[in-house]
Amino acid sequence: MAEIDYRRIVSDGLWHNNQALVALLGLCPLMAVTNTLVNGLGLGLATTAVLLGSNVIVSAIRHWVRAEVRLPVFVMIIASLVTAVELVMHAWFHELYLILGIFIPLIVTNCTIIGRAEAFASRNPVAASALDGLSMGLGSTAVLVVLGGMREFIGQGTLFSGAHLLFGEAARHWELSLGDGYQGLLLAILPPGAFIGLGFLIAIKNILDKRSAQAARKAETLEAALTSPQ
Repeated sequence: MAEIDYRRIVSDGLWHNNQALVALLGLCPLMAVTNTLVNGLGLGLATTAVLLGSNVIVSAIRHWVRAEVRLPVFVMIIASLVTAVELVMHAWFHELYLILGIFIPLIVTNCTIIGRAEAFASRNPVAASALDGLSMGLGSTAVLVVLGGMREFIGQGTLFSGAHLLFGEAARHWELSLGDGYQGLLLAILPPGAFIGLGFLIAIKNILDKRSAQAARKAETLEAALTSPQ
């Protein structure tokens, strides 16, 4: 069996194969709940927990599940984990649970989770699958947080509004604000603003990737010139 490149797994999950920016999966909740940073973080952490758990379980049972029933088994595992996460949020983060609403149980239908279970966890050992789930989850969470922060700041002039919903009463003082005089841009917190914001994030990623590729080619050319016989 080929040696597993754990560094590549992390870089793919966080950047090169980020499911929100590259595969463009899970866009429905991404567009719907990212009107504030805290909402995006809450859904991102819930999704990460399900991704990590499903990858570990699918990898652990991959040798005992027949190909004919593989996908239904994966869906049952994911649905069970989503139910557990939903109950935890209902018990300990009730206000945030009410805000996120239907998008918590809809994690079951997130193509990222079933996609990683099928494409990676069902073919790799537990440790690598756990790292893949964690990296993919954190990569998606980062997009949710950045997009939510952008929309909240532009649309409301605040950051960390409602932080107490996730971090407790002590976090009420974390909110940053531009003041009552800031009018805000309504478009930013409406669904079209989410599409525009995501488009900017994808454009920024593509620019950075292009510059990185150009720098790598220049480095290779310079190395070849230095090592070539005179």
